[in-house]
Amino acid sequence: MTTQEILRIIERDSELFVHDVSAKEEELSTIVGESKFLVLGGAGSIGQAVVKEIFKRSPLKLHVVDISENNMVELVRDVRSSMGYIKGEFKTFALDIGSLEYDAFIKSDGDYDYVLNLSALKHVRSEKDPYTLMRMIDVNINNTVKTIQQSIDSGVKKYFCVSTDKAANPVNMMGASKRIMELFLSKMGAHIPISTARFANVAFSDGSLLEGFNNRIKKKQPIVAPTDVLRYFVTPKESGELCLMSCIFGENGDTFFPQNHPQFKLTSFKTIAKNYLSNKGLASVECTSENEARSYFLENTTGKKWPCYFPISDTTGEKAYEEFFTENEILDLERFSQLGIVKNKFDVDLQKLNKFDRSIQEMRSKGEWTKEEIVTLFQEILPSFDHENKMKSLDEKM
Repeated sequence: MTTQEILRIIERDSELFVHDVSAKEEELSTIVGESKFLVLGGAGSIGQAVVKEIFKRSPLKLHVVDISENNMVELVRDVRSSMGYIKGEFKTFALDIGSLEYDAFIKSDGDYDYVLNLSALKHVRSEKDPYTLMRMIDVNINNTVKTIQQSIDSGVKKYFCVSTDKAANPVNMMGASKRIMELFLSKMGAHIPISTARFANVAFSDGSLLEGFNNRIKKKQPIVAPTDVLRYFVTPKESGELCLMSCIFGENGDTFFPQNHPQFKLTSFKTIAKNYLSNKGLASVECTSENEARSYFLENTTGKKWPCYFPISDTTGEKAYEEFFTENEILDLERFSQLGIVKNKFDVDLQKLNKFDRSIQEMRSKGEWTKEEIVTLFQEILPSFDHENKMKSLDEKM
């Protein structure tokens, strides 16, 4: 799907960051062209967008690490087919960041100016059981701390790590894990410059509801989306620009986010679903239940209509709307015209962070833990974290 098609579906006429990127393009291209990059989680949707933004500016070295071998192959094919080659070194490595093999890889090289970490467990549904939840902590927090320390040891100039809008006033464990990650970033920012970014939903990213629309069409299945959940949307290209701008121009502790665009507004998934079908030349048929939506094709085998079910959200962790900052955070809305910045203070409670780290390691060493124990631990380090448990996960619905 083209960027223009995505813009029409998310109800925008133009891209968000054109002015800020254009204003900094000469400096951006010069810095990238003189630098060596390591992109972690580089074969995911945001990671691929970041890799392309770096690649097209001809870096001295660009190494990409991702656990997904298949996605990595597609990334290379995409880059070679669209942009070709650069004089600098471009290599990919199918590695798990938490593995011994990755540690050996870093030990053998480690010569980078910038490390960008795009790896994450990003789904709210990952908190449905204590085991996946622990893996989310390992990926979102432990691996981040580990790769920052490796960057410090290797003399890396700057570290970037992607966060999420759900880290602002979190109501789910995914958002809370990213907020705790941000606290660790503040702690380790005393030893290496670190910046981050809080995101809107990346339209049609891997595993997203919008990307699921494509699969439902291919499999001739109904489209389901909550009618009461509002989200901001950015294109994959915009996600890459946001990350690279934060990485190169963000000061230590800065969190970049989208701001000040007249077309950038909260939109419901229902609206997006209808726009998506319209772009496909299809009209939506609103059903009153999952069963009615599933059985639609049994009675209607032809035509330009598609069954949809738009329920009210009733699952754990679904935030009704998105926000990029809290009322207690200091903002810089003047440096850029379309990029806002949260100016983080380095006044984290080190005692709480250390206790959190010890507690997680003790659970992992013991080999058993409960979700309730982890929720309690999260609430100790984030006193305002109001975990919303509706006793139903996204896996229990279409």
